[in-house]
Amino acid sequence: MKKKILSLIIIFALLIGAIGYAQKDKPVTKEDKQVTKGNEKYDNYSFSPAIDIYKKVLEKGYVSADLLKKLGNSYYFNANYEDAAKIYKRLVDEYPSDVTPAYYFRYAQTLKTLGDYENSNSAMSKFIETTSDDIRATVYKDEKNYLRDIEKNSGRYTITPFKYNSPYSDFAPSFYKEGVIFSSDRDTGNLARYRHTWNSKDFLDLYKVNVDNSSTDLVTKLGGELNTRLHESTSTTTKDNNTIYFTRNNFKDGKYVKDENGVIRLKIFTATLTNGIWSNIQELPFNSDSFSVAHPALSSDEKTMYFASDMPGTFGESDIFRITINEDGSFGTPVNLGNTINTEARETFPFITGNEILYFSSDGHPGLGGLDIFATKIANGELDGIIANIGEPVNSKVDDFTFIFNEESKKGYFASNRPQGQGADDIYSFVETTPLVLECVQQITGTVRDKISNQVLVGATIKVIDENNEEIASTITDSAGDYEISVDCNQVNFVRALTQGYVPSEEYLEKSDAKPKIIDFYLERDIVTAGYGDDLAKLLQLSTIYFDFDRFEIRPDAEIEIQKVIVAMEKYPSLKIKTNSHTDSKGKDSYNLWLSKQRAKSTMKYMVSKGISAGRLKSEGFGETKLVNKCSNGVRCSREEHQLNRRSEFIILE
Repeated sequence: MKKKILSLIIIFALLIGAIGYAQKDKPVTKEDKQVTKGNEKYDNYSFSPAIDIYKKVLEKGYVSADLLKKLGNSYYFNANYEDAAKIYKRLVDEYPSDVTPAYYFRYAQTLKTLGDYENSNSAMSKFIETTSDDIRATVYKDEKNYLRDIEKNSGRYTITPFKYNSPYSDFAPSFYKEGVIFSSDRDTGNLARYRHTWNSKDFLDLYKVNVDNSSTDLVTKLGGELNTRLHESTSTTTKDNNTIYFTRNNFKDGKYVKDENGVIRLKIFTATLTNGIWSNIQELPFNSDSFSVAHPALSSDEKTMYFASDMPGTFGESDIFRITINEDGSFGTPVNLGNTINTEARETFPFITGNEILYFSSDGHPGLGGLDIFATKIANGELDGIIANIGEPVNSKVDDFTFIFNEESKKGYFASNRPQGQGADDIYSFVETTPLVLECVQQITGTVRDKISNQVLVGATIKVIDENNEEIASTITDSAGDYEISVDCNQVNFVRALTQGYVPSEEYLEKSDAKPKIIDFYLERDIVTAGYGDDLAKLLQLSTIYFDFDRFEIRPDAEIEIQKVIVAMEKYPSLKIKTNSHTDSKGKDSYNLWLSKQRAKSTMKYMVSKGISAGRLKSEGFGETKLVNKCSNGVRCSREEHQLNRRSEFIILE
């Protein structure tokens, strides 16, 4: 089965208590005894023998919600996702009232590793429904299109299996001189034994190989006092190659140390190279016998260490922390990187590049399945960009972890338990062909319209202005009045819309989390710039105000347009206008002149009824003297053509 070694390395307290099955009012059966024995194995994190026992009990028809939970978890933490999915499905179908959010999440994860994204999303929806304050739920709600985003980041690496993989487990590469140090169980011969427990004594050791020097490419075990009969795994060395930090089971005076629950915790140790021998093994002062500290990574200046832990203050099963390394070699206080990076699930295996790009593995952020590798920009120890899934082919449906990268050569390594590998876990080398963009870029889209007429404004200019009033980006609206522009969401910005004849409008943007945002602008006509004699209806892009034949009452459609004129006059108290009304050529000229005057007065009266002072209004009727087409006396025209002449205008007086 895959990932058993990985499971050991990232195991932290699961906070799952044992529940006995025997009841006082019924005799203890053989199955009760078997379940009790299985629970003992489970509580000691010996998941493989627990699986064997639980399966036998299930085959005899003995089932409960608690048994399904523990069997499902045993499969899950051994990365047997197919069997885990089957058991979690039984749990969800047969005992829905006993399913807590954590089980919906794990069920969703197992389905994802099997490529069943539709049912995985359904399980995640149920997970979101049953929890209100889980970081993972918030992340998934905000990143519904995560598969599309992952696809955008995919195809940037070419990967090759590590030349020195074995049929056993090989993982945790770290750069060392011309080659790498990595962890493996290849020489212990205890893999078969390990498949029956998570507490095997002799298993993982550290090895080195000069991968860039073909004359000395033999894999050799690190000597001195480094390797023990317990587990040594993830490591990092200083630039002078004389100091190494590495992960080991809690080990003291040649004996392993258990916590109060009987679990052998993980600790970070350091060793120095003296006369070619690793010696002076010391554990770091922020280790503990009651929680795990593991997977060290050094910043390029070697003044900060990043690591994973489940210490108090952790959000999930394991979080990523940083700690300052002082000039005298002492350490500061561990600082959690926060709940933007860390979730209630597993964040682990950090690696920091020279450009302060933090790579880490997580199954709490949206991914392809199992542990995926993510990257984010870190500045002065703080998050300074988006968290990006680095995509395929590095990430897969199973577990991908212990990623390291040289930004100068564009080469690196990672480990995975993908099924096409040679062993349980295998190392892969890669070359980055296209860089990952991690700047916090927020996409702003929207439409620019006239505030009164609601017509789209084509060719309007959109500008992004920073806090210093410097223009940093611009674009124009298309034929639909739409625009799209990007802003740096790590800084405050102003998005401004402007076009000739309109008052500019802008929107203030605070620092954000890069979520796309829609900003629609409704620009007002710059009436102040209008001159004497201009038609306000044209400036406001009003629809023509028409009257019915031989009538001067305000029609409902005309009322809407006149209301827009009223709004403009309310906004500009000094604005004065004259209403000009016109008729068609039907009927006597004298009657049409009278009718047009009535229409002008009717329009003016309507505006006064809506609160506009009569002193700001004048009216005049022109009858049929200013036709807009050929439809004069004696000319045959359609009803629609005559309608065009029955209109009102609003001429600016001052």
